[in-house]
Amino acid sequence: MAHRARPRPLFAAVLLCAALTGCGTAGSDAPPPKTAAPPAVTPTSAPAAPVAAAPLPASAPVRVRIPAAGVDASPVLELGLAADGTVEVPSVADGDKIGWYTKGVTPGETGPAVLIGHFDTARGPAVLRDVSRVRTGAEITVSRADGTTAVFRVRELEQVDKDRFPTAKVYGDTTRPELRVITCGGEIRDGHRPDNIILYADLVG
Repeated sequence: MAHRARPRPLFAAVLLCAALTGCGTAGSDAPPPKTAAPPAVTPTSAPAAPVAAAPLPASAPVRVRIPAAGVDASPVLELGLAADGTVEVPSVADGDKIGWYTKGVTPGETGPAVLIGHFDTARGPAVLRDVSRVRTGAEITVSRADGTTAVFRVRELEQVDKDRFPTAKVYGDTTRPELRVITCGGEIRDGHRPDNIILYADLVG
């Protein structure tokens, strides 16, 4: 199957700090979910894999597994840009699914592939509810439409205020295949969680 080239991330348009304010209870008549905020993620980093695995050709992700967080999500949603230029996030109805930002590369290609999921929604706990269990060295496995599997190892965990989202760090070009997994964190304020939790991972197999 032929694969069309994916455009590079759009720095001027990608304002994920605003896009991920969808995490939380805004827009719902339901009371705030019983889910507690995830424990604060202590910024942690480890050296990048000394020998990166060879890049893979473009192929869309179809399943994401993060054993440390109890995640086994399929199918993978396709996320683009919303009308206001921010990155789309999964809907509340899709709180149990992971989404892939299609304006970037596919997981396994050279560059930063980006996956997004909710910690919780107005309906309760969501796919990344146990993100705080992930540590550096944990594996993230992405099954791809062409039948191949991309295995990533978490190198860094970061929790940041959405108003200070590190856009260039997340979406900037890289010389090796990398992955970002993004969700929300922090205690709910005005119906939303104020932080983003970001996992940075390198392709190792």
